[in-house]
Amino acid sequence: MNKLRIIFMGTPEFAVPSLEILVENKFNVVAVITAPDKPQGRGQKLTASPVKECALKYAIPVLQPTNLKSPDFINELKSYSANLQVVVAFRMLPEAVWSMPSLGTFNLHASLLPQYRGAAPINWAIINGEKETGVTTFFLKHEIDTGSIIFQEKERINEDDDVGKLYNRLMRKGSFLVLETVKAIEVGNVPSIPQDESVTIKHAPKIFKETCEVNWNQPSEAIRNFVRGLSPYPAAWANLNGKVFKLFSVKSAVDSRQSTVVPGEIDTDNKTYLRVKTQDGSISILEFQPEGKKRMSAEEFFRGNRIN
Repeated sequence: MNKLRIIFMGTPEFAVPSLEILVENKFNVVAVITAPDKPQGRGQKLTASPVKECALKYAIPVLQPTNLKSPDFINELKSYSANLQVVVAFRMLPEAVWSMPSLGTFNLHASLLPQYRGAAPINWAIINGEKETGVTTFFLKHEIDTGSIIFQEKERINEDDDVGKLYNRLMRKGSFLVLETVKAIEVGNVPSIPQDESVTIKHAPKIFKETCEVNWNQPSEAIRNFVRGLSPYPAAWANLNGKVFKLFSVKSAVDSRQSTVVPGEIDTDNKTYLRVKTQDGSISILEFQPEGKKRMSAEEFFRGNRIN
């Protein structure tokens, strides 16, 4: 059995349960690497990452390098004599870092690799209308998200799932997979299965605000998947009545009788419903955030506003 000395790397909330489960199961996490504190909010106060806050709670040393290739950082990393590195929702690592520990560096990814390699796997699985996704642990190598698979666990995508709901379930499921992976490495019984490169691979590139605009020329169900695949963050948006609306919850309807409808045309009674015509029907916008206002339902909006 290997006496593990683990360095954990991660930044957002998604990585916190994985760090917690290792500490609570008495694994020796000798240091945590996370992003530098960032200015946030109106006062631009420097704020620690969720992973840093978790590490401090357990009195684990925290490193916050700005440059992962810097000789000072590499030397400091070496000083911890770690033989395993665990990466959950962190930056791309240089080879000098991921190749350092004798037992390797593994990553938790929120998809069933090789599908949905990239920065936004949960978003793209929903946007593309998938019925199933999951979590994967794999050993790091040069090309991003391509290393040999250790373990995978499937997760069903429900009809009403948005990113927020699925994120929370995969965050928990991923933490158990991290624990299972560390236990397998500890006893020296760890699978290492090359990814299948013969299949058609769907990718999950980073999402930018400008690519979150709704295209009403698409089928209704594709638009519904697009909205829930970006809800609650960064949120799909549309220009309605000359103002930007962030969309959080919508319902799709197909109407085979449509013939002369213009996609993007608004249909509303200015009291209870707000619909927008699509390629094959309409989208009812149930919950949204108008520019400069809070998130609300259509009925709440129409108590003080009208749409032409």
